[in-house]
Amino acid sequence: MRNQTVLISGASIAGPALAYWLHRYGFEVTVVERAPEPRPGGQAIDFKGPTHRAVLERMGVWEEIVRQQTGKTDMVFADDAGRELAVISGDFTGGDVELLRGDLARILYEQTADTCEYVFGDSISALTDTAEGVRVEFEHAPARTFDLVFGADGIHSRVRRLAFGPESDYVHHLGYYYCIAGAPGWGQEAEGPRVRGRASAYSAPGRLAVRGGAKAAHHYIFASPVLDIARDDVAAQQRLVAEQFAGLGGPVPSMLAELPGLDAFYLDSISQVRLKGRYTKGRVALIGDSAYGNTLGGFGTGLAVVGAYVLAGELATAGGEYASAFARYDEIMRRYAKIAGSSNAGRFLAPRTARGIAMRNWFVGSRTFGLMTRFGDNAAKDIDLVDYPAMVGVAG
Repeated sequence: MRNQTVLISGASIAGPALAYWLHRYGFEVTVVERAPEPRPGGQAIDFKGPTHRAVLERMGVWEEIVRQQTGKTDMVFADDAGRELAVISGDFTGGDVELLRGDLARILYEQTADTCEYVFGDSISALTDTAEGVRVEFEHAPARTFDLVFGADGIHSRVRRLAFGPESDYVHHLGYYYCIAGAPGWGQEAEGPRVRGRASAYSAPGRLAVRGGAKAAHHYIFASPVLDIARDDVAAQQRLVAEQFAGLGGPVPSMLAELPGLDAFYLDSISQVRLKGRYTKGRVALIGDSAYGNTLGGFGTGLAVVGAYVLAGELATAGGEYASAFARYDEIMRRYAKIAGSSNAGRFLAPRTARGIAMRNWFVGSRTFGLMTRFGDNAAKDIDLVDYPAMVGVAG
C-alpha cells in the first residue's frame, strides 16, 4: 500500500467516518481537532434510505444509532394566539432515523479512538504540498509530514482555504442566518424511549422562531446580508438575535428573555459550498460540508458518511495511488452530491413577505410537498454503492 500516513482535519462526523474506513484498509490515521474533546450536543441530524443504512451497518454503528435516536419532532406553525396554521411532519425533517449530532460524533469517535491517533485542542496553520508528501504546520504541535491530507472541517474549512483558496471563492451566502441554543426539549422519561415531540414555530417576514423539539431549546432563522461579527463572540451574537426578533409576538418575547441563560449557543450563516465537483487538489481531498455543504439542506450527514466510504474505498482499491483514486472520488461524488442541491432552507422556512409565509403554510399541507419528500428519499439512494471490502480483500 502506497501513501499510508494520512491526516484528517475535523473530528465531528466526516472525519471519524473516514478514519474508520482508512484504518480498516491499512492506513495510519491521525485526526486533528481544534476543540479540546469530542463536541457534545448540537442539533438533530438524520439518515434516510437504504444507502445510508448500508454504510452505517458496514461500519457496525447502525444499531447504536437506532438506540440513540430522538423521537422526531413535528414543527407546528402558529399565529400570535397560538392557533395552528400548518405542520411540517417530523417524518420529513427526521428521515428514517434521527439523533443528535453530538451523539453521532461520540459513536463514531468511540469506534475509532483505539485504532487512530486523535490530537485535540490543535489545528492546521499551513500546508505545503510536495512530490514526497504534505508538510503540515500546526498551531501548537511541531510540524509533521503526511502522505495525504483530508479536510473534514466543516463549511468554514481551514484545509479548503489553505489548499484551494479563500472561503469567499467557494462559500456562497444564501441571505439568511440561523441560530440554535440550549438543550433539546423532546419528551423523555428517565428510563424510557425518546418520544415524538412538537415544536412551536412563529413566523414574521424574514424571521422564524422555534421553541422545543429535537433540534434545540430555541431555533432562530432570519434574513440578513453577510454580517461582520466574530464567530467566537457569543455575547454579541446573542444581542444580534435579540435585535433581529425584538417586537415580535407569540412566544418570541419569552424566548428572548430565556436566551441569555441557555447554553450551547451557535450562530452561523446559511450558505452553500460550490466547488464544481472537484473536491481534490494534489495530495489534499475535501469531504463532508467542507466539500458539498448546504446549511440545513437535509442531506449533509448522509453525504458525509457516504463520501467517507467512497473516498477510502477508492484509495484502497487503487493501492493508495491517490491521483486515480481522487479522480474516481470526484467523479462519483460529483453526481451523488447533487442531492445537496441549490435549495435555501432559510427562504423556505422564513419567507421575506407575509404572502410568502401564507404560501409556505399552504404548501407544507399540499400533495406537492409529499411528492418532494419522496423525491428526496429517492435522491438519497441514487448511487451504486460498491462493495469495496470484497474488492480489496478486507474481511467484513
